[in-house]
Amino acid sequence: MTLALTEPVNRTILLLDIEDFSRRADVVQACLRRELHNVVEDTLAEAGVERNMQYREDRGDGLIVLISADIPKTVLLRALLTTTPDALCQYNRLASSSAQMRLRMILAAGEVAFDRKEGTVGGLVGHDLNQSCRLLDADVLREVLAQRDADCVLGVSSPVYEGVVRHGHRGLRPEEFHHATVSVKKGRLDLWLHGPLPHVATVPAPVSRPGGRGGRGAHDDAAGQTSAAPASVPARTGTAFAFNGGSVSVGGSQVNGDQTGVSGGHVTGDVVMGSVRHEGRSEQT
Repeated sequence: MTLALTEPVNRTILLLDIEDFSRRADVVQACLRRELHNVVEDTLAEAGVERNMQYREDRGDGLIVLISADIPKTVLLRALLTTTPDALCQYNRLASSSAQMRLRMILAAGEVAFDRKEGTVGGLVGHDLNQSCRLLDADVLREVLAQRDADCVLGVSSPVYEGVVRHGHRGLRPEEFHHATVSVKKGRLDLWLHGPLPHVATVPAPVSRPGGRGGRGAHDDAAGQTSAAPASVPARTGTAFAFNGGSVSVGGSQVNGDQTGVSGGHVTGDVVMGSVRHEGRSEQT
């Protein structure tokens, strides 16, 4: 029996996922799932979320929590930034190394409906929920958690950041949230991460060369930024011939005019013709 699809209602969406859950033994997974519910209980209680103001759906390695829009997001954010890390810290201090728990968390908002079927659980429907799940699965969120010593990482959707975080309400510092762009199916999503972004190795800026109008180098692009040479092209070394406007330049000396040979001199070092290099000393008489 299929029940009717409910009207979509605006909800605050809280998503949580346990790091490396599938690598644990079954007994450890059961322990982690129980503790996740305890952490969520403490967090929602701190935010004043009553039982009739929430809906939870167990996802095995995580939870989907829908919270009434009557609960201020500022209160939820403060609880997620204080109560949740404290609860995780207390648990991990006593847990074995195999049962340590770290969480990825997303706080978002949007329209969610129910499409329940008799004899089953779940049935959440909504584009906003789907997008929130994609944020939770974003590589950048996983990388941030992997590079930190903290027990959790929190990201918020763009509407939550723009509507709440950036205004600097009590306990919320906008400068502590950093923007990241997440690639998803058929587009990109904006994500705001609490704390620094993951470390990315920087590429040294190429040496600027004089030339062109206004002192721009030969590799400068249309936007006025210097483009780096492809890493796959090896740097050329040694002596080379350069043909420019009818002249031939050899190691800094120049022979002008139409010449078919060079007499009365010698060339030392490597001589490169195209991709062929002649090693050693070459003399002409």
